[in-house]
This record gives sequence, structure tokens and C-alpha cells, in this order.
Amino acid sequence: MNHSYVVQILVPTETGNGEPVSKEWFDNFLQELTDKFGGATSFVRAPGQGLWRSDVTTERDTIAVVEVMATKLAPEFWRFLRERLQRELSQEEIVIRALGNHPALNP
Repeated sequence: MNHSYVVQILVPTETGNGEPVSKEWFDNFLQELTDKFGGATSFVRAPGQGLWRSDVTTERDTIAVVEVMATKLAPEFWRFLRERLQRELSQEEIVIRALGNHPALNP
């Protein structure tokens, strides 16, 4: 039975200062994840739009989804990565989520 997880990192395409996140930054980030996990997939060309409520206003941003497959979860690694991305991209919060892969679905 091979358990694995899809870990999704929701990365804004603009920093909290309104500057575009460069292609070079995304390329370096994907290479870093590929080196660690053996591969990474990004959905940069079809960005999603995020909406959330902040006090009485609706905030919005455009995000790219970056995914890796991980055989186990390492909470300290993901916490450190989240904190680093929040600093680098001037964000209040970066969402990182893991989706499990049950062996019954992939015999």
C-alpha cells in the first residue's frame, strides 16, 4: 500500500506590495521543489482568482497553484516554507494544503 499526498501551495502572482512575482522567482521555486520531491507542477498560466472578506470589504488576488507529491507529511518543513514565502512575497498568509491519496483509489 503506497500512501502519498498531493501538497498544494497557493502562491499569489503579485506581492503584498502590488509588484508582479517574476517568472524567475517561480522557476527557482519549482526547481527547489523538484530537487526536494523529485518533481513539481505549476498552474501559472491559468491563475485562479481568490476572494475573501476583510472587515467590510472584499479583497481579491490572483493565485498560481504549485503541486508536489509527497510520501509523508513533514509539518515543520511546510510551516518553515509558509513563513518564508509570506516574508518573500509580503503576504499575511500563504495557504498550503495536503490532499491524501487512499490506496483503495489507486490499487
